[in-house]
Amino acid sequence: MVAYALKGSVRADLIHEPIGTATNGEPVFLKDIWPSNEEIRALIDAHVHSDMFRTRYADVYRGDERWRAIPVSGGDTYGWPAASTYIQNPPYFTGMTMEPVPPGDIEAARPLAVFGDSITTDHISPAGAIKPDSPAGRYLLERQVSRGEFNSYGSRRGNHEVMMRGTFANIRIRNRMLDNVEGGFTRYAPTGETMAIYDAAMLYKQDNRPLVVIAGKEYGTGSSRDWAAKGTVLLGVRAVIAESFERIHRSNLVGMGVLPLQFQTGENAEKLGLDGNEKYTITGIGELKPRQDVTVQVVKDDGREFSFTARCRIDTYNELEYFKSGGILHYVLRRLAAA
Repeated sequence: MVAYALKGSVRADLIHEPIGTATNGEPVFLKDIWPSNEEIRALIDAHVHSDMFRTRYADVYRGDERWRAIPVSGGDTYGWPAASTYIQNPPYFTGMTMEPVPPGDIEAARPLAVFGDSITTDHISPAGAIKPDSPAGRYLLERQVSRGEFNSYGSRRGNHEVMMRGTFANIRIRNRMLDNVEGGFTRYAPTGETMAIYDAAMLYKQDNRPLVVIAGKEYGTGSSRDWAAKGTVLLGVRAVIAESFERIHRSNLVGMGVLPLQFQTGENAEKLGLDGNEKYTITGIGELKPRQDVTVQVVKDDGREFSFTARCRIDTYNELEYFKSGGILHYVLRRLAAA
């Protein structure tokens, strides 16, 4: 065969394009070196046999020695390993009853964060590295997980304790409640202290204080990351009020029982003076209809009161049924239990 130097990666369909140069200076074309169908078939017939596949996959369900060495305990239900930092029993069904409890009104909710435009699902629920000084990092260190074994949020998505601590923990996210601060931080209203969003959310939860998130355009854009909605609800967020939503994330919020509300055209947080120094009350949630207008009552910390109208972005009656069931997980589980 003629010696040649390849130019680089080559598309197989460009068989008439020069791909290199022979040692004599003549161009080399892909068609000159590409094997014929007959040559390819001859190689397959000579070297690929059914016994290869039978041998390789005969014990595929048996696994290798390491797989078989994993201790297994029997039982009708899964035994959640209490010490695992990778998988934990999620709390979605804690206190669930066979009959759904209608969602209550949102009263005097505090904003957990005020965001700008194009907040992605990776901003909301990052999949990358876990910082040692973050709430998730501290959780792992307290459980004797070394920094070298932190792995990533994406690898620990079976543990809600890690994932809820990572919600809004992206190092590039900006909460407009704080000046020139980057990362997952917020201002805790009762004290004015700056702290991690997770830490503030847990303090609000102790006081039974509902939370809302305020955002701009294209909230939830990016990959359809389910933990962006799961983490939001686990932090205690009852509603997200945004200028617009990415389609799948809006649906995921509804599926987790979080109310998506959309500012009226031409309105946003800045024009309404919503900066995080206020409380929000939304009534009539139990009687919501798809895409109806809702009144949001606002009380500023300086005592001023006003209201604005937002559009309920529960778009269909099926979604409304999921929402009133407490989320799609509760809806499906009740149907299975009743079957």
